[in-house]
Amino acid sequence: MDFNSKYLFQNFLPIVVVLQVAMYISLLVNIPLARMIVGIVYLTFIPGLILIKLLKLDALGLLETILFSVGFSIAFLMLSGLIINQFGYLFGLNFPLSTLPLSLFINTIVIVGAAAAYLRQGKTKQPPSGFGSFNFNPAFLVLLLIPLLSVVGVYFVNTAGNNLILLGMIVAIAALFTVGAFYERSPKFYAFAILMVAIALLLHVSLISNYILPYGSDSPAEFYVFRTTQLNSLWNPIFAFPADQGFGRFNAMLSITILPTVYSNILGMDPTWVFKLVYPLIFALVPIALYLLWQPYIGKKFAFLASFLFMAQSTFFTEMIALNRQMIGELFFVLLLLLLLNKKVKMQGKFIGFAFLGFGLIFSHYALAEIFLFLIFAAWAVSAFYLKKPSFNLQFSMIIFFFVAMFTWYIYTSGAVVFDSFMTFAGYVTSQLGDFFNPASRGQVVLTGLGLAQSPSILNTVSRAFAYLTEIFIVVGIIALIRKKTRFRFERDFAVFSLIAFAILAIITVVPGLANTLSMTRFYHILLMFLAPFCIIGIWAFTQFIFKHEKKLLVSLLVIAVLVPYFLFQTNFVYEVAKTDSWSIPLSGYRMPPLRLYGDDGYIESYSVYGAQWVSNNVPYQNNLAADNGIYTALTAYGLVYRGYVAGLDNETVLHPGESVYLSYVSINCDGPASNNILRYVLNQTDVVYSNGGSEVRVVP
Repeated sequence: MDFNSKYLFQNFLPIVVVLQVAMYISLLVNIPLARMIVGIVYLTFIPGLILIKLLKLDALGLLETILFSVGFSIAFLMLSGLIINQFGYLFGLNFPLSTLPLSLFINTIVIVGAAAAYLRQGKTKQPPSGFGSFNFNPAFLVLLLIPLLSVVGVYFVNTAGNNLILLGMIVAIAALFTVGAFYERSPKFYAFAILMVAIALLLHVSLISNYILPYGSDSPAEFYVFRTTQLNSLWNPIFAFPADQGFGRFNAMLSITILPTVYSNILGMDPTWVFKLVYPLIFALVPIALYLLWQPYIGKKFAFLASFLFMAQSTFFTEMIALNRQMIGELFFVLLLLLLLNKKVKMQGKFIGFAFLGFGLIFSHYALAEIFLFLIFAAWAVSAFYLKKPSFNLQFSMIIFFFVAMFTWYIYTSGAVVFDSFMTFAGYVTSQLGDFFNPASRGQVVLTGLGLAQSPSILNTVSRAFAYLTEIFIVVGIIALIRKKTRFRFERDFAVFSLIAFAILAIITVVPGLANTLSMTRFYHILLMFLAPFCIIGIWAFTQFIFKHEKKLLVSLLVIAVLVPYFLFQTNFVYEVAKTDSWSIPLSGYRMPPLRLYGDDGYIESYSVYGAQWVSNNVPYQNNLAADNGIYTALTAYGLVYRGYVAGLDNETVLHPGESVYLSYVSINCDGPASNNILRYVLNQTDVVYSNGGSEVRVVP
């Protein structure tokens, strides 16, 4: 089956009109499924495709066009929402982010842009060079089974506690990787395989439960600022949270305030499922973008293997699921690199595209924006002053533009709390320098990565061994790059980026406290965007050193021998099969200690949600409420209770007459010294005013 892009190119304006009419009809008639499907396609692809045509980015291939369409579209949605939010009052709009004003404003800009692109196209009736056509391979249908196994497997886990299908899905992914390592495939086949694996891994975590997954991270606070924006139909750029810098930083990010509001309102989608479904599907494009970034340098097969390493590392499908702003930010991060390193794109189109994607990154994630600024400035400086040859890709004007835009946004939104937090982190790292010779100051994750932390079990030791092998081969690959002992020839700017990323990893390891500013696992995950290819190159260089010439079969065998076990341990497949300690909620949640599942991991269930909503509707909670760990999960996300107003609950908490106490599922139904002590303490001083069997609200008489 052949999909010819010429038809799409020639009939672009009519297709946009048809989709827009379908969007209006689904909104007016409110056909839920049609509204979601048409809305996702329309919002996520069409605005970006229009911008690509306006910029005449003719050098982009089919896969690049799809990726940049998504990136430009998401940036467009955030900018459009920001514009109508800030200037809607001029037209008497008190609720500018409600469905009708949003849809009319976005659709008007889209149709005007489509008409302009059509007129600018003129008499040209051919698709851009390199856009090509898509040949459908029946094998793609087999690949579709992998995310299907993930969705069906999660359903059986949620309804029957049966994880056999999910275990089978993990085995299928390992088998697909093995086949891809042995046999050459087309770039589009590899890209589609990467997409299917990414979707399967992300959904097998995100679809667990009917509520967001905190995983001990930021998603409840992200959900709070999203729902606050949506319920007010207005984003408040100066809304500051003096008691909690985290809330202020989150409020400054349009990726978790305006963007999900646009999707939820126009699609008519439940807010929870915007984070649980739409965001993971967008994030699944990141490994494909990395594949396209690496392919020109190491070839399609090695780029596929490196993409698998990026996805196999557990942060990709666990911690990232609870970091919605970073999922969006990483797409912009990679697309910026892909745009900068594409020499076929003319400088004018590159600068405008850089500005658009740069705004997207700045609006999405502050730490990623700061890392990107450091990378491009360092790479430019190395090229200009050390290599004595200015970079073709990195113009100093781009760096200045990004710097000014970033700090302007972070200083003038949410009371400059993002800028203040940056200074706080800098002060924290400086204060830790006195412990330079104390290994513990680097944090537990760094010590584990260096092999200095004690392993809790034999299986964990084996797991660490495979992780250490990937790290060792990355070092070998970097050494091969520096010594120019490989057949791979990297574009100079990417080589400089990679060496800087490796230097950052070394600095994070050496400087006390630096890893804790973002968390070492997230730092390593980000740096793998540059370093993952060097693991594969390191394996290749190792076989070259041993046998003095290239042995493709041996390279494939060694890659499989290292990365397949690494993947099986990272997903906790091995721990679940062996029935040992596991942190995978999808695979092992049914046998996890309740205090760990509902306490440390913050798993949210319906009892706590209903109790939190009762508090929100019936309790004057401002500075009049104490709560257990639900303060960081259900009470924040679904009660929309700002945690700065709530006192933490422990044995030393002083309760006063008339104050209320919220107890979530972990305190009511989970046995443990901490919960029992708190429960006895509260029971002795309070009376029940609400109970649903899994959470309670009590009041001091």
